[in-house]
Amino acid sequence: MTTLLLVRHGETDWNAERRWQGHADVPLNARGREQADALAEQLAAETIDAIYSSDLSRARDTALAVASRLKLPVVVDHDLREVDVGAIEGLTAEEARAFEGWQGEPIDQHAERVLRAVHRIADAHPGGRVLVVTHGGSMRRVHEHLGLDADGPFENCVVWACAYENGGLRALD
Repeated sequence: MTTLLLVRHGETDWNAERRWQGHADVPLNARGREQADALAEQLAAETIDAIYSSDLSRARDTALAVASRLKLPVVVDHDLREVDVGAIEGLTAEEARAFEGWQGEPIDQHAERVLRAVHRIADAHPGGRVLVVTHGGSMRRVHEHLGLDADGPFENCVVWACAYENGGLRALD
């Protein structure tokens, strides 16, 4: 069994303002850097074999905070990126209501991309414990795949564990 520790990146100003980020490369804010440091402290005593991250800086910088503490490299994987939200990027939920229908990356394509990455990562570390720093939407796709409640925001820098066995995923938390 491979254990995957999935984490949503630390807070950004757009998170605080409740703006759609998507592929926008919004950096961590001061609180997000504090959250990343706290995550590093939390995981300092854990056995972690590898660290993977989305290529967007908010996830990568969160992963780097942990990697620095654990003396591990960060492997960047583009497939862990947040969903591309198209024209609503940068808008609040209220502002986005003016748009008819979803205009970004199809959710099923996002799910396929994220799950492809999760399976690839798990296959590369049989029996290991791997930290995967990604995004709220990407974590939502994994929850949906497992038939779990995917409503509500995933908190910044909270660890959620799942297991990978015999080519399948199951929740541990």
